[in-house]
Amino acid sequence: MNDSLPLTLDPRQAGRWLRWATYASVTTAVILIAGKLAAALMTGSVSVLASLVDSMMDAAASIINLLAVHYALQPPDRDHRFGHGKAEPLAGLAQAAFITGSAVFLILHAVDRLVHPQPLQEALVGIGMLIFSMVATGALLLFQHHVIRRTQSMAIRADALHYATDLLTNGATIVALGLVMLGWPLMDPIFAIGIALYILYSAGQIGHESIQLLMDRELSPEVHSRIKAIVRGHPLVLGVHDVRTRSSGQTYFIQLHLMLDDQMPLVEAHRVADDVEAAILAVFPNADVLIHEDPASEAPPPLLSG
Repeated sequence: MNDSLPLTLDPRQAGRWLRWATYASVTTAVILIAGKLAAALMTGSVSVLASLVDSMMDAAASIINLLAVHYALQPPDRDHRFGHGKAEPLAGLAQAAFITGSAVFLILHAVDRLVHPQPLQEALVGIGMLIFSMVATGALLLFQHHVIRRTQSMAIRADALHYATDLLTNGATIVALGLVMLGWPLMDPIFAIGIALYILYSAGQIGHESIQLLMDRELSPEVHSRIKAIVRGHPLVLGVHDVRTRSSGQTYFIQLHLMLDDQMPLVEAHRVADDVEAAILAVFPNADVLIHEDPASEAPPPLLSG
């Protein structure tokens, strides 16, 4: 996830964008499956079949996304005090598994077609369907990236990676069908294998990113620097250290220690911490901020600069 940019949307606005993105994704996947199924049956092309299977995996992953986003947007409860945001990277892992399975299936099918070649029929029908698929997928990707820029959702980002792969596979399949029409029949299964290998690469990317989020990877250095700059902007703060961050769904969790004057009354220290928290929330409105106040004289020397 590109967490170098702060999450600036109100959580309710982010929730609406995420729901719209999942609905658009599922609708697009269903339309593409219907069209590609018809094209695969008419042409007998294994590369069109590869694109169809890819779209079926996209549909399954999009449905998982829809359920995961719905769950992730639920507010914290007694059993989940930190919310349900981890549902998003869990959905990403499920998508990676789906994509890996589809890629293995495609490789096996393409190898069989290399060993037992079959003639294609109605190749132009397949090309026409794939062009329509690329247009629909491109429109969906534009909307998904619009949502990602505003929500930084791991689930939507993984879904967008699916459809970016789908865009590539459609283009490669059109080239394969064109080569078949020019008298290169083996290009169909060869391109299908290439598509499958790229799908495996995409699955690895999604799986790695999902695992990093589940392991509570720190937010980017840019976000850390922004947080420290905000804290040091308060005139009564003498320093900051032990800044810890992680993300869960649409929530940033930010923990830090403030260094304050030793003689500052507790009430005043609490007020300063509240001011700092408010300043952080003004930039990261969906953050959960935990601040500990330390007397400056007891802060470890190496940490005085944050």
